[in-house]
Amino acid sequence: MLKIVLSLSFLSVCRIALAQPNPSPTTPPLTLELRGDAGGKRFDGIGVVNGGGATSVLLKDYPEPQRQQILDLLYKPKFGASVSTLLVEIPGDGNSTQGSMPSHMHTRQDLNYSRGYTWWVLREAKKRNPALSLDATAWSAPGWVGGGNFWSQDAAGYYVKWLQGLRTVYRLELDAIGCRNEKGKSYDFAKQLRQTLNTNGFAGVKLHAFDNWDNTKFDFVRDMRTDESLRQSIDIISAHVLYDGSPAPPEVQALATEWGKPIWNTEDHVYKKGFDCLISIVECFNRNFIDHGATKCVNWYDIGGVYPIEPYAEDPVAVVARWPWSGHYQVREALWGYAHYGQFSAVGWQYLRGGSAALPGGGSVVTLKSPGKDYSLIIETKKARAPQQLRLQLQGALSTKELCVWRSTEQEQFVQQAGIKPVNGIVTLTLEPNAVYSLSTTRGQQKGTFAAIPAPTAFPLPYYETFEQYTNPQQWGYLPRYTADIIDAFELTDRPDKKGRCLRQVVPESTISWAPDWRPYSILGEDSWQDYEVSAELYLNPGDAGGVMGRVNHVGTGYGIIPKGYYLQLADDGRCSLVVVRGKQEKKALIGDAEQQALIRAQNDASEGGEKVLGTVQLSAIGPQQWHRLKLRFEGTTITGLVDDKPVLQVVDTLYAHGMAGLLAGGDKKQLSTPYFDNLLLTGVRAPLPTPSLAAPRQLPMYPRVGK
Repeated sequence: MLKIVLSLSFLSVCRIALAQPNPSPTTPPLTLELRGDAGGKRFDGIGVVNGGGATSVLLKDYPEPQRQQILDLLYKPKFGASVSTLLVEIPGDGNSTQGSMPSHMHTRQDLNYSRGYTWWVLREAKKRNPALSLDATAWSAPGWVGGGNFWSQDAAGYYVKWLQGLRTVYRLELDAIGCRNEKGKSYDFAKQLRQTLNTNGFAGVKLHAFDNWDNTKFDFVRDMRTDESLRQSIDIISAHVLYDGSPAPPEVQALATEWGKPIWNTEDHVYKKGFDCLISIVECFNRNFIDHGATKCVNWYDIGGVYPIEPYAEDPVAVVARWPWSGHYQVREALWGYAHYGQFSAVGWQYLRGGSAALPGGGSVVTLKSPGKDYSLIIETKKARAPQQLRLQLQGALSTKELCVWRSTEQEQFVQQAGIKPVNGIVTLTLEPNAVYSLSTTRGQQKGTFAAIPAPTAFPLPYYETFEQYTNPQQWGYLPRYTADIIDAFELTDRPDKKGRCLRQVVPESTISWAPDWRPYSILGEDSWQDYEVSAELYLNPGDAGGVMGRVNHVGTGYGIIPKGYYLQLADDGRCSLVVVRGKQEKKALIGDAEQQALIRAQNDASEGGEKVLGTVQLSAIGPQQWHRLKLRFEGTTITGLVDDKPVLQVVDTLYAHGMAGLLAGGDKKQLSTPYFDNLLLTGVRAPLPTPSLAAPRQLPMYPRVGK
């Protein structure tokens, strides 16, 4: 055996020695024999989910250049996270964690390829990295699909219509698609979808199934042994939460290998803070392959463009982007966990056989090889208690170039170290505990950053949105700035009297929602607001009800989205009610680690639950197809409801002292109200009417040249 003749430079060894009380390795070295001709499974990428909630609703409102900077930090190669694959939610109007996104088909007869921001995110991500692998699936769907049954030919056709818009309008092709996110399985649907894709020109889009998270998530694989049609329909065996969740059993891994079908983790979760999040992301990616044979893994989710009262607003994300009015954003340590993979690998590389293992002293290592001679090692020592040594023996068609070394610790993240040049095909590296390393023969990596990020500021109060500034609503995805739809879709449209533009709740019937539903509502503002007024003009169609919301301080846990706050509602028959919603939620969370589930249970079980009518009045001269102004005024514990600037209800209630504003549409289990809203106004109590709030100088539409 060749003698070890090279390790880190003297400076790097000294740095490690200073960082550790006892820098000497206490476990036997792990030797990896890396052969360039060893082959291995195809690397299908690491990345993020955009969606599974309205995760980018505030990102779209950022001014330039900050909006471009945030996208660069996620998707630009060899700059920031530099992810190699992106999975998006195919919007379906229903709540899917933090909120909802507008569908391309609200009804069977409807079709519009400009709604929302998912098209924009896909285009911007792919523009930065043409090699980025694109994936998608639905969480929710409009109620017309299958008459309320998602597993239907309607859903297969719905998917194809979305793919056609992606291709014809945005010139993008999807690499893979899922059956549906976390909602069981249907063998018939998988076969239907595969056939529908094939007959409509999408035979190249691979189908993954069935994207569930519980202990039965791989049971369908055993049925594929005897169901040849199912086996031919499913290209990729997929599931969620392999990291710190139920595993891919050896039997499943063996069958996947036998059939030549990869295993993908199409949604994992790392709900942690700080450096612990960074190192856990790398551990997640490494262990997904080492323990489960997963050749692709995406974490939920990428950019936290949501209000802080929404669930999972910060801990999973790489960049927090919830201050579009100021342009401020925050890069979390998590981003550099992705960078340790993303800047050193690409889809189409190989997991080099014999190059991936658990480290004997704690941690893990994965080796990836390019189609040429380059290779990279990604290492984490999260569970190590002492330094340990890694020894590499290089043989065969591998580059003999010096290895660059990038390291992250709790003290400093993604910092380049002294390089290592193999001598006689041998490399050794002393690994300190609780650190991440990337070694590679590739070049060009950098810790991307931007100077002069604007300071954060509070939501601009007073705020007066007349909706007249959106001269071409299509360019804005039909969404105004700063409103965050939690259920269903509030879109820019023409006023019914043709006197300008306004906002309308456009979903006509209850969706096939991923999460338990309530009724359509949208929020904006600051949770810290106490005494203020929220008002809007309201136009009701026959049978409609709608209103304004205030002191909204909670919008559910992600799986359950009933708010906590107050609303003033007016029905078309003149009945006006002031209601407090006490936010009774579901009793358990479907996903998340033990700490997150405990938090959700505490939030839910402490809730009083239900809605309480604080006051009701019957108003005359109120009917459908009329405009009326509704206003909620908060002064300490006194809450006043006004219609057409006249007080009609006043109550004293002490339950909530602060919270955001919002808009609300009525609805029952099936039929939803589709009222119009105009001249949305947020001010201090009895403040004068301000001038309309306009876009900042660099707040630009997403689609300046739609369809081009």
